[in-house]
Formats: sequence, structure tokens, C-alpha cells
Amino acid sequence: MLSSIPCTLMRGGTSKGPYFHAADLPADPAERDRVLLAVMGSPHARQINGIGGGDTLTSKVVIVSPSSQPGIDIEYLFAQVSVETSTVDTTPNCGNMLSGVGPFALENGLVQASDPVTTLRILNLNTRKVVEAVVQTPGGCVRYDGLARIDGVPGSGAPIVLNFLDAAGAKTGRLFPTGRRSDVIDGIEISCVDFSSPLVFVPAAALSKSGYESKKELDADPALKVRLESIRLQVALMAGMGDARDKVLPKIALVAPPQGGGVIASRYFTPWNCHSAFAVTGALCLAAAVSTPGTVVHRLARINATDPALVTIEQPAGTLDIRMQEAPGSTATDPVYASAGLVRTARRLFRGRVHVPVDDHIEAA
Repeated sequence: MLSSIPCTLMRGGTSKGPYFHAADLPADPAERDRVLLAVMGSPHARQINGIGGGDTLTSKVVIVSPSSQPGIDIEYLFAQVSVETSTVDTTPNCGNMLSGVGPFALENGLVQASDPVTTLRILNLNTRKVVEAVVQTPGGCVRYDGLARIDGVPGSGAPIVLNFLDAAGAKTGRLFPTGRRSDVIDGIEISCVDFSSPLVFVPAAALSKSGYESKKELDADPALKVRLESIRLQVALMAGMGDARDKVLPKIALVAPPQGGGVIASRYFTPWNCHSAFAVTGALCLAAAVSTPGTVVHRLARINATDPALVTIEQPAGTLDIRMQEAPGSTATDPVYASAGLVRTARRLFRGRVHVPVDDHIEAA
């Protein structure tokens, strides 16, 4: 016997996974997580008994609900479902999967569409931060086809503009979680920044790396992973985040001067393997670090002379553009960023019902 629940599988940015209405999942977090593990087929390296793709980028879940809060249209919770263990992590946010939240809400009648675009204010429940999403809705219908291209995804699609509002201190309450713009860990100067998500930045050269290596090259270097993990765990304690041995936050990234026409080059870790593209939340944090004097990232960056607010990140899949907007009164001594924006695309892959074994204690919706 199987129970089933409504589900929409979507690509959001460079990630992919199922989107659910919160009312269709168990309210109890432990029960909900058991259902999500069964849906995705975890734990299993290929997630063969579920709809997960056997990769961290394709083992993600979004849970959407209407909001009763003033000025908020939609609320969403992001869940990272482990491929290899029976764990569901709702600590981080995912900006790529966020790009599908607006289209999902509009197509499921949670928000009324406008013409030609619909602007939604979305509350991310993982960080309690608000994101403005601008979705193409000509004639009141979500449009997925278009000319916008993002590196890491073949083809093109309709642009979805995401503006992350007041994203500083999303998890720790401070732009600089350790209280400083740089620290020395294991003899290496690093910077920890929390903007949309906390991230530790390490100059690649300090670990005898160029910062331009491929994901395959970095994943094949166990000594590098040991050194990065040592730095990450020490910074987590300094930042008041506790023991991070079994936690994905803070994430960590190598940084280097740009090779091409970008502002900074980086390799982002998830945190135990190199990301094949670059997470949106990580890119936002990197852009904030680039924009703030005193960080190790700012020193390595080649600021865009004609458009200093535009931060182009060189990453394994290509480039990613982030536009920073400072708030009135922001200074180099006390930087305040009102928003950080970027363009993503999304695509609905299928809509239907996903079957879950009754042993996982879900009641049929």
C-alpha cells in the first residue's frame, strides 16, 4: 500500500528538486523529515528508490505556504536532504531553489498573478529574511521560456529577478560573525562573512592552490579537505555557531584574483565537496565580502571601475553576476547593504503525486 502527496518537480537555477505545499506534508518536523527522506530515496548513493538525483544539487526540497504576515506574500522553507545519511537539514537557505518559489506559488493559486510581471515578497523561514522575486507573467500566466541564460544550465529561460533584502547576519545576526573582518586560523588569514548565509573565505594561494582548479581536481585532494575542515570548524566556534562537525554551516570557499574579466574567482564547498557551479547564497556572501574593505576577498578582487556595484564571480560553471546596493548612510567603516540582486531561471518539469510507503507514516492527502 502506498500513500501519495501532490508534488511539483522543478529546476530552480542550477539545482533541482520537489516543491510541496506545506499543507500537504505532516506538520510535525520529525514526521515531515521521514517523509522527505522516503520521497528522495535517502540514504542511498543513487537515491534509486526515490526521486532524488544522487547529488547534493538534486536532493533539495522546497516547502511553500501562504503568509498572514503584513507585506509578505509567501513563506518557504528549504530542506537539504542528505544523499548518504538519514538527515534533513533546514539550517541553510538555497537561492537557486528560491527561483522556483514564485512560479510554484502562482501556478498553485497561492498568489494572484499580474500582467506582464508579478512581484512577490517571499519570507525565507530558514533565515527569517525577505526576498523580492520578479516573475514574468504575461497575460497572468507564468512564463518559463525566454532569452536569459545562466552558466551551469543549458539553454535559456525567462528571467526571474531575485533581490535579497537586508541579508546581513542571516544566521548569526552579524555581517562579521567573529567580530572582525579577518582572522588568522592555522597560520592563514581568512574572513568570515554572514550575508544571506555564513561563509568562510580562504585565499587559495595560502593552501598552495591557484583558485582556478576544477571541481574534480579539488575533490581529489583529501589533504586540502582536511585543512579546509579544520579552518571551518575553528571559525564556527569563534563565530558562536558551536560544533559544526555534522553541520553544513558555515560553508567555506577558496578565493583568488580573477583570471578573465570578472571581479573575483572562487571555488565554493558544500562544505565537504566542491560545488560544480556556485550557490546563490554563497555568491551573495562573496559579493558582500568583495564590497567590504578589510576582508581578504576585497584585497584579491579587481573591482569593476565603471560599475563597482556589479560583482562578477568567476566559478567552475562560468560566471555569476551579483548587484550590490548600499543603504543610505552606509560607509566603509560601517557597511550596510540594502539589497543584493541577481537573475535566475526556473522550469517546471512535472506536476503530479509522489508515492510514499505507508511505513513512513504519512496520511493520504
